Amino acid sequence: MASSTKFKLYTPLILALIITVSRAELREMKETSMTLYFQELYVGANATVIQITTDQDQEGHLSFTKFGTMFCTDDPITEEFEVTSVQVARAQGIYVTSALDGSRTHVLISIVFENGDYKGSTLEVQGSSAQFDKVREVAVVGGTGKLRFARGYATFETIHLNLAAGRGVIQCNITVQHY
Repeated sequence: MASSTKFKLYTPLILALIITVSRAELREMKETSMTLYFQELYVGANATVIQITTDQDQEGHLSFTKFGTMFCTDDPITEEFEVTSVQVARAQGIYVTSALDGSRTHVLISIVFENGDYKGSTLEVQGSSAQFDKVREVAVVGGTGKLRFARGYATFETIHLNLAAGRGVIQCNITVQHY
C-alpha cells in the first residue's frame, strides 16, 4: 500500500518533468553569425584596456607577454571598423597571460549588447587564446536574452594596431547556436 501511495505522489512530478523536457527538445535552435569590431584604447585617461598587475615598464607600456599579467577591459564594440561607427555593445572582462612563455592568454569576456537587434542580451566568451596568432579562436559558452543558451565560437583578428597612438581594432567573428 505504501509503494502505491508513493507512485501516486510522484506521478505528477514525473509527468511535469517529461513535458518540460519535451517542450525544450521541440524548440529548434537558431544559428546566428555576426562580425563585430572591438575598439581598444591602451593609453590615457579613457583607456579601455588597463593592466591590473603593476609590472608595466618605465614608459607605462603594457606587459602582454609576462606570465601572470592581468588586464581588465571595457571596449566599445562597433558594427564597422571605424571608431565612429555605430556602437552596439561593450566587451567587458579580463585577460590573463596564462602561459609561462607569454604566448597565451586566458580570456573571460562578456559581450554586453546595448543597441540594435540584441539590445539587453549578452554572450559569454571564454578560453585560451594564442595571443600572437593572426586569428585566435575561443569558445562562446553562454548567453542571455535573445541569445539565451548560446554555444559556439568566436575568432579574433587584430586588423589595426597603432602602438604609438595606443589604439587597436580587433575584428570578432561569432557563430553561435541558441534558442
